[in-house]
Amino acid sequence: MPVKIALIGAGSRSFGPSTIRDVLLSKPLVEAGVHLVLMDKVAEHLVDVERYARYAAEKLGVKVTIEATTDLQRALDGARFAVCAIDVNRFLYWSQDFHIPRKYGFRQVFGENGGPGGLFHALRNMAPTVEIARTMERLCPDAWLINFSNPEHKLCEAVSRLTSIRVVGLCHGYFIGLAQIAHILGIPTEEIEATACGINHFTWFQTIRHKRTGEDLYPLLREREREGDWLAEWHEYGLARILFRRFGLWPSPAPNHYGEYIRWADEFVCSELQFFYDPADGHPWQTGRIPEFVYSLTGDPTRRPWKPEPPQPWRLEDAPLKPSGELAAPIMESIACGVRHSLPAVNVPNRGAIPNLPDETVVEVPAIGDAEGIHPLQMEPLPEAIAAMLRQQASIHQLLVEALAERSKEKLLQAVLLEPTVDSYRNAVQMVDEMLELQKEVLPPLH
Repeated sequence: MPVKIALIGAGSRSFGPSTIRDVLLSKPLVEAGVHLVLMDKVAEHLVDVERYARYAAEKLGVKVTIEATTDLQRALDGARFAVCAIDVNRFLYWSQDFHIPRKYGFRQVFGENGGPGGLFHALRNMAPTVEIARTMERLCPDAWLINFSNPEHKLCEAVSRLTSIRVVGLCHGYFIGLAQIAHILGIPTEEIEATACGINHFTWFQTIRHKRTGEDLYPLLREREREGDWLAEWHEYGLARILFRRFGLWPSPAPNHYGEYIRWADEFVCSELQFFYDPADGHPWQTGRIPEFVYSLTGDPTRRPWKPEPPQPWRLEDAPLKPSGELAAPIMESIACGVRHSLPAVNVPNRGAIPNLPDETVVEVPAIGDAEGIHPLQMEPLPEAIAAMLRQQASIHQLLVEALAERSKEKLLQAVLLEPTVDSYRNAVQMVDEMLELQKEVLPPLH
């Protein structure tokens, strides 16, 4: 039988086309036979991606079965893998996640994976993700759910705590952190062997070694970091350098991500631009005009023409047919075809992999993939100060999952009050009320 792969949220421009390419470029999967099902709730989103999948298969000369559907049950029936990349009206709700908590004085950096805004982003995606997993329990109970949706760890933890489905979350943050280390050291990334662990968007490199010599590169990293001008690439390195000096390990992936979990990170991150608009002209959720989302200040995005040219049309077919570097295809090769792979970073329930974090917390750790599944590597305990920050987030994750399962506004408020950036009870209550009202169409009802 061919390997049936259901790509849920196939209309995602971030992960839909790249996952299709990776599957079609995988020799073990193609030789085993692939039945690729592209599923999205919005039929219009499937038109371009189905055309692209057929184009890529023909261009690569591979024979696979491709179909598109808006029916979740049809997509999952008999699937071996479900690859999930979903988000609802992404930038509109992200602008609320970012601005509403800050309106109440909570100086969160980003509001995507952490901070008060990250809790509402998680709740919006948790309910449909758990629905996918529960549908899998009925139609493909032995399948793996491979999740790309954010907040990665929170969604995976909802699946692992509330269903029997095996779930793994994937993120390329490890590779961003490794590239930063290589840049500071002046050593190519392919010559460095490193292990990192923690929670998604807040991991720490436990070991950094030279592949050929086995030399511990941490002493050299400390030396090179001390030599650097403080303002050099501030947006990418400023907060990282402070964390490295005070806590002893290099963090990953970037300040605008791990800064979400730290109350004082706002001193180091230029976050005001991320969703800038003039409120006197009306809020995006009132006008429908979504502000530009400035993801990073790398490359000086403010240096642009006074009247920018309209964006040039871009087709999926313009992307080169080469691997994305994401780990979904290697995981499928391991489980379906028995190809052993080293996986530098996967999000799975801890179960002792990081000794001083709770067992049920979804953590990001290196692992080995083979025909038996995914096997997290045993890590050393994290330094206590780092573990303390992560344990607080573990409690927040647990409360948020319980809020979903129990439809409990009380548990959501408890999670909000634990957030490091929240410093006012009265404002927390008012913020929760406003967010629940603003996002009531896409949030599970809480009582």
